[in-house]
Amino acid sequence: MAAITAQMVKELREKTGAGMMDCKKALAAVEGDQQKAIDWLRQKGMAKAEKKSGRATAEGLVTYAQNSDASVAALSSLYCETDFVARGDKFQDMAKSIAETVLTKNPADAGALAELLGDSVTQLIATVGENMKVGAFVRHAASSPNEAIGHYVHANGKIGVLVWAQVGKAENAKSEPVANLLRELAMQVAATSPMAVTADGVDPKAIERERQVYVEKARAEGKPDNIVEKIADGAVAKFKKSVCLLDQPYIREEKKSVSEIVKETAKKINDTITVVGYNRIQLAAEE
Repeated sequence: MAAITAQMVKELREKTGAGMMDCKKALAAVEGDQQKAIDWLRQKGMAKAEKKSGRATAEGLVTYAQNSDASVAALSSLYCETDFVARGDKFQDMAKSIAETVLTKNPADAGALAELLGDSVTQLIATVGENMKVGAFVRHAASSPNEAIGHYVHANGKIGVLVWAQVGKAENAKSEPVANLLRELAMQVAATSPMAVTADGVDPKAIERERQVYVEKARAEGKPDNIVEKIADGAVAKFKKSVCLLDQPYIREEKKSVSEIVKETAKKINDTITVVGYNRIQLAAEE
């Protein structure tokens, strides 16, 4: 009988999508013949996932997980083909499991997460009969007791956001006003998809592109050079206001900016609040 090597198992797994142990059993049963092993797996129903691997995955869920004191939080995404499957218990349990894995194991990249998950997603594909794929994931750990983390996952499960901020007094990090503020900020990020917290974080290339659009437009309209620059400056200022979280109009009260809402909350708790960063995952954005 031919020796079954790890490379043989790997090749069969890539061809069929079957589990590693199932591939090993198949190769052993047919004395290492790859084609016969494929047929063996198909006969057993274990190569079912292969038929699904080329199909589009436009539905799915973004899932949230946190540790006991909310000092570490994670978001992950899992894609499938239909909303019907996305609403199923098995899919939702898998999506939650992936978020928990990201939270507790802190994988460095997609490859590391795939190793941690093993054959679980492939086996679910075979069970449910739809193609699936693990999408983007993020994890954030508070840098100090003064940092609070908030989150929001949209009702349809297709957008998820983490937001974190520093407060001056550690006792306020877990306070209700700060928790409510961070949830509101997370909803703001979900709705508006800003580029950065403040103008300092916006890619200079994006700002320059915006400037050039209005420079060329003004020149095409025959405006004099001094007016061209003023128009471009105004356009850039408006652009920054629309893409910087703290400068945006607050979605619940557009006459106020987000920064004003932050200041109001800080005043309520007699403390300082500095919004530090956020992560945003949207299913459609990955396709």
